[in-house]
Amino acid sequence: MAQPAPLMPKATAVWLVDNTALSFDQVADFCKLHPLEVKAIADGDAAQGIKGLDPIQTGQLSREEIEKAEGDQEYRLKLLDPKVRLPAAKRKKGPRYTPVSRRQDRPNAILWLVRNHPELKDAQIMRLVGTTKSTILSIRERTHWNAQTLQPMDPVTLGLCTQIELDLEVHRAAKEKPIDAVAQGATLLPAAETTIRPREPEPTEKKPSEELNVDAVFAKLKQLGEAGGKSE
Repeated sequence: MAQPAPLMPKATAVWLVDNTALSFDQVADFCKLHPLEVKAIADGDAAQGIKGLDPIQTGQLSREEIEKAEGDQEYRLKLLDPKVRLPAAKRKKGPRYTPVSRRQDRPNAILWLVRNHPELKDAQIMRLVGTTKSTILSIRERTHWNAQTLQPMDPVTLGLCTQIELDLEVHRAAKEKPIDAVAQGATLLPAAETTIRPREPEPTEKKPSEELNVDAVFAKLKQLGEAGGKSE
């Protein structure tokens, strides 16, 4: 099982960089950050304005653990077991809570989802923006009281959901959507037929009337020869 990240990882990394001789890899491994991000913190290019958090005071590390890691750069810090066990928070069923300042944007977000992702079910839209089925239906049917002034807006941009949550719901809807035979190109001819070279036309046979009549030609020449002899 992977070790969980400490409380406030970046603030903890700032303190470790400023107060210990740990390597960037050790700090990155403990705080679950990238080594280059830790290097940027040390150079002052990242985490500016973040106050360091002492992991010893918060009970996440011991001074002995830090000294042991400073003496061996291959050693990886281990997070201390918390002294107080907090029960896991149970997620309440129901629509997502939306701050009051964002609630007026929900109809615009619903309109955006209905237009850009028609494959989403009402239950999925309810999970994403924290709305009700009746509101979604009124926006679909253009019977919403403010339908004339609604503008489609991305719910991620509005802060109503994250891009990961939106992508997850779209992926689920795509898997449940039946495959459209026409969209999949089922009406196109198979490749075996489309790659066959066209058959070259066979040369047409000459009609009997078009064949050269040798007897008729000699007869005509004989008549011309007799005609020439009489004229002399």
